[in-house]
Amino acid sequence: MPTLLSETTWQKSLAQAIRDPQELISRLNLPEELLEPARKSAHLFPVMVPISYLNRIEPANLNDPLLKQILPIDLENAFVPGFEADAVGDLNVRATPGMLQKYHGRALLMVSGACAIHCRYCFRRHYPYGDEPRTLQEWEPVWQTLQADSTIQEIILSGGDPLLLTDLRFHDLCERIAAIPHVKRLRIHSRLPVVLPDRIHAGLLEMLQRLSEQGTMPWMVIHVNHPNEIAADVEHAIRQLLQAGIPVLNQSVLLKGINDTTETLIALSEKLVNLGVLPYYLHQLDRVTGTAHFEVPEAQGRKLIEELRTRLPGYAVPQYVREIPGEPHKTSLLG
Repeated sequence: MPTLLSETTWQKSLAQAIRDPQELISRLNLPEELLEPARKSAHLFPVMVPISYLNRIEPANLNDPLLKQILPIDLENAFVPGFEADAVGDLNVRATPGMLQKYHGRALLMVSGACAIHCRYCFRRHYPYGDEPRTLQEWEPVWQTLQADSTIQEIILSGGDPLLLTDLRFHDLCERIAAIPHVKRLRIHSRLPVVLPDRIHAGLLEMLQRLSEQGTMPWMVIHVNHPNEIAADVEHAIRQLLQAGIPVLNQSVLLKGINDTTETLIALSEKLVNLGVLPYYLHQLDRVTGTAHFEVPEAQGRKLIEELRTRLPGYAVPQYVREIPGEPHKTSLLG
């Protein structure tokens, strides 16, 4: 079992995260009239912002692209036809409690119902996490299902955020996965390297390296939407992962008023590839209730990608995709 001496650092950072709309508005010197709608929207989907992320936001700037991702506003309460609670059909592919299976050869485990940041466009903001397993005994049917299905070569850890598990729980999880001989890859989808970068410490890296030595290759998929999110502490966390031999991919969501310009997307891709991170997907917004004000028309998204293709090398241009429930893969929006 790896050393856990660094674990308390990130847990302290998590404990200090802002959870009160009033504190958020006060610390960023925002107008007081934002408080009532923020409280109203936070009642349905709470505020959660780590201090590291807060420090990247320009105070008193209502157009700050990072602020728009975390500030609750009244538009979240608007009813918009075509937007629903389970827009990606998660509940229809729940093979067993705790496990979703949408695509051949892969299984997604909902190992955590918590996140270190509450992104206001979150596609799982309405997900019934309370229905998922919690105790080791409740997880046993998942392991039995995975052991019995030799077609599953990749396990995806998601939630919530899987890196909010303690090191001890994460270690136990990795050991269970490594014991399944036909599982060759572990993909970890996490926003923590970006929003709580001190989560990436020596103990965690040792666990991931050990997993690789046991025959299950770990991949880290991070989530950055705007170049301003990649601060110095984020760069350090990403470099630690890469130096440990863990490939890092990035997924972004195309968001109105946040990253829906050519220059922003170019700056993001260049910042990522200069660190050694591959821009993997640019997602069209999942049409989840409360997120309609973030939607960018697909025609505009296609135009943005075409412009990126003329100015960036091919490996720096993300795939522009949408998730359609029931489809056997992500759907390209470029035809």
